Amino acid sequence: MAESITLSPPEHDKIGVIHCGVTREGFVSVAGETHDIADGDTVNIYRVKITVTRKGDEYTFTKEP
Repeated sequence: MAESITLSPPEHDKIGVIHCGVTREGFVSVAGETHDIADGDTVNIYRVKITVTRKGDEYTFTKEP
């Protein structure tokens, strides 16, 4: 079962032991890896199997099993 959290800037949390955060609008960090993300886009962090989806001010981080 996939785990997920939804954050807004500037929030940070963890999925298990993996740090996830929205530093500022359009900029996310997952396990030390940073990415720009536009509204409506999705970013895959393959190293830790986490997908980040942005919808406005909501950034959803989902970890696949």
